[in-house]
Amino acid sequence: MTNNRFLRSTALLLGVLASSLIVGCNGSADQDPGTGGGTEGGGASAEEKVLHLPMRTDGPKSLDPVRGSTVYDNRASSFVYETLIQYAYFKRPSDATALEPLLLAEMPTVSEDGLTYNFKLKPGVFFHDDPCFPDSKGREMKAEDVIYSWKRMADNDNDPKSWWLMENTIAGFDKYREEQNAAEKFDYDAPVEGMKVINDYEFEITLQEPVYRFLYTLAMFQLAVVPREAVEMYGSKFDLHPVGTGPFTLKEEDWVQGKSMVFNKNPNYHECYYPTEFTPEDIEKGFDKDQGKRLPLVDQVEVTMFVEDQPMWLSFSAKDVDYTQVPAENFDDAFTKRGRRSNRTFELKSDYESEDISWASVPLLDFIFYGFNMDDSLIGGYDEKSKKLRQALCLAMDWDERNDRFYNGINIIYDGPIPPGLAGHPEGHNAPESYRGPDIPRAKKLLAEAGYPDGEGLPVIEFYTSRGGNNAEQVEMLARHMEQIGVKLDIKLVDFSTLIENVNTKKAPFFSFAWSSDYPDAENNLALFYGPYESPGANHFNYKRDDYDQMYEKIRTMPPSPERLKIVESMRSMLLEDAPYAGSMARTRFYLINPRLKNFKPSEDFYNWVKYLNVGE
Repeated sequence: MTNNRFLRSTALLLGVLASSLIVGCNGSADQDPGTGGGTEGGGASAEEKVLHLPMRTDGPKSLDPVRGSTVYDNRASSFVYETLIQYAYFKRPSDATALEPLLLAEMPTVSEDGLTYNFKLKPGVFFHDDPCFPDSKGREMKAEDVIYSWKRMADNDNDPKSWWLMENTIAGFDKYREEQNAAEKFDYDAPVEGMKVINDYEFEITLQEPVYRFLYTLAMFQLAVVPREAVEMYGSKFDLHPVGTGPFTLKEEDWVQGKSMVFNKNPNYHECYYPTEFTPEDIEKGFDKDQGKRLPLVDQVEVTMFVEDQPMWLSFSAKDVDYTQVPAENFDDAFTKRGRRSNRTFELKSDYESEDISWASVPLLDFIFYGFNMDDSLIGGYDEKSKKLRQALCLAMDWDERNDRFYNGINIIYDGPIPPGLAGHPEGHNAPESYRGPDIPRAKKLLAEAGYPDGEGLPVIEFYTSRGGNNAEQVEMLARHMEQIGVKLDIKLVDFSTLIENVNTKKAPFFSFAWSSDYPDAENNLALFYGPYESPGANHFNYKRDDYDQMYEKIRTMPPSPERLKIVESMRSMLLEDAPYAGSMARTRFYLINPRLKNFKPSEDFYNWVKYLNVGE
């Protein structure tokens, strides 16, 4: 049966996107070639343009798109790999026109029933020069490369982290995955019902049902296109030796794990151009100066990892990096706050203004939480005892104190997993089913009803979070909040990669990190609690309820509507009552930008923006 609302919604989305066909990577503008050719590695010459960018972590662990799962994997992969479509740089994902072609010649067309998508690749896109190809010359990307790259997500030997993006989506793909993983050898040449190569530049994808988010997933780095030759040549080292179509290249020797990465301009990058349409605000900031120029605009990018914030802050002050995110402990050094929290404004202090340093604030589609492993023998489970234990822990936490002390009171505290700005976020940030603290008397009452009066008989609970920044101080606060009701924590401060490993293997009973929405729809956040996506998938909480799963399966095929919103709100209520997590909070990130860096409009919703950056004197 045709879903007319889905068709209208998809047709509208594709219609507005069609106007972008000559923007970004498909327009020719003034044919300005930009800067000169790329370097062959090592240090840049004095004449070359070099970006110096920070990465606020110990960096990515894999540049294989199917193995990547973190923000840092995404950031680094976006230098070297590309997806079929991308977010337009000077627009934000909440803008319906934000998606535009990247490796496509035009946006895909969709059949009347919303099931079949036809794709036409942009000709003249070549993979990086690499020894995996004859004479080390990168060959042209073809439709078979897209199909091969997506099939890699189905191969369990690749340790894919994001199969959930494809699960129950493309016709026959789940069956293919099951059959090939059970076979003696995974056959990448075996057909998939819903994947059809028409010719070198055209292919067709047929969905099981009209999935509303499908277009959004095409812009996610996990669906980037890789060459089969590189995967087969480098095997287990492929995640350290990326070969893509992107604006920059990376050699193994230019990646010092946990410390730095040096990317060089891809001299054979396909025709992509700086945008030519701007808002008045963008023009006021000078973002229009490079319009029409060939991308990328710089020759080299040096990325430095900072596990601790203070070295990053000092590097920015010394002008060794071109921008910095403002650490909470340095916020008052940089800004003057005026007004109350609900309508607060900020002004950059004169010391920074005198150096021509600029600033930007970026509201994040953010879900900061404390997570519970629902498979844990102590803290997990769905019976009244375990549920009341988790509710008591939630009520013991003081999110306002956390916000004021560590985030200068600028974050938004809210109920549910759906961040501000998305349909399904509760009005006024408060939901009637809330167990958000602090409410110590109620917390103690529920803890006693769970069988642990004043914490008696409750074992010490292991809590995992990443080291770095002010996380140690935040954990001290959490431990103090828990002590108010008699609960003791065994704190495990580990590297971010170790944290994710322990969460993925279900070894962390209680843990904390943040989730940034992959695309601007509540379904993305609600997917974090869908049973089949349990760890090592996106459901790090290992929350599993049949009635919740059925509602999720329904909304994933529905376009925005009052009916869909009602189901979303029911799912939110269920999560608040079962308490598989405590939260939530959404950050506003503040950036300081040194004057040599040009065209920087920060975004943490996508990471294709480095190719648009430039440097001045």
